Amino acid sequence: MELDFGSILSIGLLVMLAILAFRCVYVVNEKDVYVIERLGRYQRELTAGIHFIIPILDRVAYKLTTKEEAMELPAQTAITKDNISLQIDGVLYFKVIEAHKACYGVEDYAFVVENMAQTTMRAEIGKLELDKTFSERDILNSKIVEAINKASVAWGVQVMRYEILNLTPPASVMEAMEKQMRAEREKRALILKSEGEQAAAVNTATGAKTAAVLRAEGDKQAVVLKAEGDKQQQILAAEAEAKSIQMVAEAQATALAKIAEITNTPEGQTAVSLELAKKSIDARIAMAKAGTVILMDSDRTSTGSVVAEALAVSTAVNAAVHTEKV
Repeated sequence: MELDFGSILSIGLLVMLAILAFRCVYVVNEKDVYVIERLGRYQRELTAGIHFIIPILDRVAYKLTTKEEAMELPAQTAITKDNISLQIDGVLYFKVIEAHKACYGVEDYAFVVENMAQTTMRAEIGKLELDKTFSERDILNSKIVEAINKASVAWGVQVMRYEILNLTPPASVMEAMEKQMRAEREKRALILKSEGEQAAAVNTATGAKTAAVLRAEGDKQAVVLKAEGDKQQQILAAEAEAKSIQMVAEAQATALAKIAEITNTPEGQTAVSLELAKKSIDARIAMAKAGTVILMDSDRTSTGSVVAEALAVSTAVNAAVHTEKV
């Protein structure tokens, strides 16, 4: 079956309409931006979602991403304020925040940002001495970011951060730095040792002083306690002696009272008389054995006289005791 010219023309129109319909629908992914031009002029930006454009009149001129990008900067030479040559490399993090500026404000925004970072880094390194480049690396990174962002506003690009990876000075400088660091460590060690010895001496002196004070306090306390102990001992001894004297006196008084009570009876008087007579006879025998010569009244040497005298004494004692009781 042969197709006539009209049929072929219809099929061709349908194919063209399908192609145009396909080209007028765009689906933009998240974090992507499409820049649309109409007849060669900037028209609008397409963000995430489905969009329709006018075929033939509109076209997608640029496709950009707004994700944060990392760019590794190659090693380059920079000279410090004290004329030391350094090899420095780093990483730059940036992202597109205005797509139409990134497309029309600069030819290649990534290339421009890279060169701007290297130029700014060399300029900032030239303001610092070698020692400061190591100790103030964070400050140096912040200054580079600040300087780049001032220029990148017109490009629609924002630099998030800049990180210096390596700072490599010449070998001779590295050797000198190592010697300096070694000398600093030895100096610090000597200072710490001296401070430690001084602190130990102070602690020893303080300890000796404290020990002497404690020893003196202990001696003082011992003397006080000994004096108090002696005093207490004397008081207790005096009280014991007084108690002993009192008890002896009470015992003697009780014994005398008992003797008086017993001698107040006829049997007691007889027993006393006999005891006195016995003691008198024993005393005369002892004197006789010793050869002692004693002149005595003949009337008083007889046993009867002795007994009579003892009875008289006993009667007098009983009378005295009886008088006291009355």
